[in-house]
Amino acid sequence: MDLTEFLTKTAVIFAVFALTLVIAMYSTWAERKVAGFIQDRMGPNRAGWGGLLQPLADAGKMFFKEDFIPALANKWLFIAGPSLAMLTALLASAVIPFGSTFRINGHEIALQGVESNIGILYVFGVVALGVYGIMVGGWASNNKFSLLGAIRAASQNISYEVAMGLSLIAILMMSSSLSLGEIVSQQHGGNWNIFYQPLGFIIFITCSFAECNRVPFDLPECETELVGGYHTEYGSMKLGFYLFAEYINMFVSSAIISVLYFGGYNYPGMDWVYSQLTSALGTETGHNIATLIGTAVFFGKALFFIFFYMWVRWTIPRFRYDQLMNLGWKKLIPLAIFNIIITGAAVLFLKPVITAWLN
Repeated sequence: MDLTEFLTKTAVIFAVFALTLVIAMYSTWAERKVAGFIQDRMGPNRAGWGGLLQPLADAGKMFFKEDFIPALANKWLFIAGPSLAMLTALLASAVIPFGSTFRINGHEIALQGVESNIGILYVFGVVALGVYGIMVGGWASNNKFSLLGAIRAASQNISYEVAMGLSLIAILMMSSSLSLGEIVSQQHGGNWNIFYQPLGFIIFITCSFAECNRVPFDLPECETELVGGYHTEYGSMKLGFYLFAEYINMFVSSAIISVLYFGGYNYPGMDWVYSQLTSALGTETGHNIATLIGTAVFFGKALFFIFFYMWVRWTIPRFRYDQLMNLGWKKLIPLAIFNIIITGAAVLFLKPVITAWLN
């Protein structure tokens, strides 16, 4: 790798992280707007046009609040917990393919922070580490409510990661690849995985709610039983890091759903649009504009699923803990195993027949 390529890669990675942070920041504004719309009341509308400066006002308020650490807390772990939760959430965005490639003077720049042939394993590995941020914070607070919230988070994540991993196996069996870029490429021309894996999609998105600790699976921070749960003792920017990590996780999971089941930056008629643009504007300019359109389509899909997360939060009530465990272990895991068996049979028996027929 030469210096130019290294600098380009570094710039793309920083751009991906910055974009993720901006989307997460304005998701807090969007959530209040959606909540206001669903509950027939005003959302934020004072700071800036339509309340668009509200996230900056919130950040300023949290920054200037008193930074309090309980006397009996483990100081260093208490500080490390929120940072670990936010860092792991942010790192997961590095391998998401936001678009195809840009061409500048013959050089191609991939719109993906890191191209990895084990991208999906990387995402799951890094996201799974996020629960350590919650566990560390809950334990280090030296508060029984915080510890109970952290234990709930750990057991919930283990339960739902099993079902999520099993639902993902069906996608891997179909694509024969762990690369997110390759999985997107195979869905070219509207051949999206959602048409072949509707059951896997339902299992995956349900587990994503539990992974992000979103309603109806927000039991680790259930204020009616555990005050604030694992972040009861947190305030100022440390609490802000925990809340921000939740919104980053929501964006990352929305992007992963778009990549795995809805074709990522692919859309029906993409080839026709590409040929029209390249013939009218030239190869390089047409290619770059087509890439921008694909990237806009990708973000449109991801933002739709962010809205879906918010809509569910302000519509469906919270589960009881026994209901949550029953759903995870007794419903979703058996359904995910059934989906693997059906997918395996289809790949083994139907795929060769269909391939031979098409040829």
